Amino acid sequence: MPALFLSHGAPPLVDDPTWVAQLQELATGLPRPTAILMASAHWESAPLMLGATTTVPLVHDFGGFAQKYYQVTYPAPGAPELADRVAALMPDSQTVARTGRGLDHGAYVPLTVMYPDADIPVLQMSLPTLEPDALLGLGARLAPLRDEGVLIVGSGFTTHGLPFLRDWRPEANAPGWSREFDAWAAETLARGAVDELAEFRTLAPGMPYAHPTIEHFAPMFLTLGASGDPEAAPEQPVDGFWMGLSKRSFQTA
Repeated sequence: MPALFLSHGAPPLVDDPTWVAQLQELATGLPRPTAILMASAHWESAPLMLGATTTVPLVHDFGGFAQKYYQVTYPAPGAPELADRVAALMPDSQTVARTGRGLDHGAYVPLTVMYPDADIPVLQMSLPTLEPDALLGLGARLAPLRDEGVLIVGSGFTTHGLPFLRDWRPEANAPGWSREFDAWAAETLARGAVDELAEFRTLAPGMPYAHPTIEHFAPMFLTLGASGDPEAAPEQPVDGFWMGLSKRSFQTA
């Protein structure tokens, strides 16, 4: 299986026909996963934590949206065997905790579009750190799961400067800082310059507006680590903007 970085967006992204079509096309081109391992920007917790595996509830971790977004269900099967495998791949010095936490919107929103039948086992894991080098190493430890048919997904957003948006319409023009950061990310990914990506806080144009906090860019490094060759240029099948934010997403080989 490849590994994915998805710009997941807020729940209303499911009403954007362009984003839906892009994600559906991406999913159609993938082999069917045996299970899905999700790491979302919305679950930071150390030590490493693994979510619910018996039933997989949803965490509606947002506010201010229409009631219909709180009524969404996604009754995916749990993945207890995958949880055991993730724990086994960690070094003895790494504590792995378990919890009944369900899927947050960074995990389930894209899955409702990609795998609407909710018939593939899903496990969400926390981000135990936001540091790029540590996440690259964590992804590398998880890479063997890809040979077992597991789809590893880092879910964030390529730009996420919510405090600096002035136009909240889905079709809003992207601010300069969002366009500049997106163009830099696209070009740097295409060159496989992981060392430069890891220094995005100081090297990327548009900072700190593009990421006033860094949790939505960090999952990218988990995906790159899981690729087996972080310096290989990934495919970038999803681009463009939504509400002025870059929804660029990529797929590793």
